Amino acid sequence: MAKQSQYTSHTPDENGIVHWSETENKIWQRLICQQKNLLKGRACDEYLQGLAQLDLPENRIPQLAEVNAVLAKTTGWQVVQVPALINFDSFFKLLANKQFPVATFIRSEDEFDYLQEPDVFHEIFGHCPLLTNPAFAHFTHTYGKLGYAASPKERQYLARLYWFTVEFGLVNTQEGLRIYGGGILSSPQETRDALENTQAVRREMEPLEAIRTPYRIDIIQPVYYVLDSLSSLFDLADSDIMGLVEKGRTLGLHPAMFEQKSSSVS
Repeated sequence: MAKQSQYTSHTPDENGIVHWSETENKIWQRLICQQKNLLKGRACDEYLQGLAQLDLPENRIPQLAEVNAVLAKTTGWQVVQVPALINFDSFFKLLANKQFPVATFIRSEDEFDYLQEPDVFHEIFGHCPLLTNPAFAHFTHTYGKLGYAASPKERQYLARLYWFTVEFGLVNTQEGLRIYGGGILSSPQETRDALENTQAVRREMEPLEAIRTPYRIDIIQPVYYVLDSLSSLFDLADSDIMGLVEKGRTLGLHPAMFEQKSSSVS
């Protein structure tokens, strides 16, 4: 979160309105139409229910106030405009106050299928539907409170738990394996690979193991963790997460399943 972004967020006007260009709205339109088709039979029911509640426009990027009107009626969360990248302290503070950060820029054509940074499509289409779900909302709120009180080193381990749940989580359902992680749901390429890539490793969710698993943000994921059900996020949120973080720090990281880069989280 501390690196320099290649994007610049739009600043809302005095009425809180972001003025998007025709080109930006067309990118949103292509993304949302493509993803809605791709997610049939791939996304979990709770996500699809939240997406229906949000009723996001397809022909333009929604204003944050439109999303907030729905979130306020469901779980009490809100989205807030932020610069393209924010530091951990700001990120955790927002989550601790039930505020989800949304960077008001949208990806370029060159990064249409997979984006390393969280753009407005990633945040609103990828995450906001599940912020209407009590289990997901409770876990995200708890994670924010823990992260805000944590040390910088503890936050690195917490980041891995977030990565393998909120960002790149899979869940077992009666219909089979489904997606709930926003990093997958907002990426055309990752949506296909998460369920269909025969080379990927899919492990039962064990929080301590997830905390110890390295990841990289600039590649399609080689490993995923699978929840028994989305409601199990309640149990995870109410478990001793910081105790697991300390165990993870003592045991150290698992070997990476990818070539290490200096920019990867360690």
